Amino acid sequence: MTTATFVPHTSMSDDASIWESLKQAIANSSGFKCWQEEQASETKGLSPSLDFQVRHYLRQTLETLAY
Repeated sequence: MTTATFVPHTSMSDDASIWESLKQAIANSSGFKCWQEEQASETKGLSPSLDFQVRHYLRQTLETLAY
């Protein structure tokens, strides 16, 4: 049986603050740092933003878990 959960609406500034905290926590994790080192050979001199890197890392991680 599925139960619904009420999630109160948050403001955009709250969402941005939560994303910033989450992004920093992920960026400081050992898994992200290892992934970043692996990606360094692929980006060759490019410096994608931390936001882009974290989103890409999460996407790849979720795709791997879904597989």
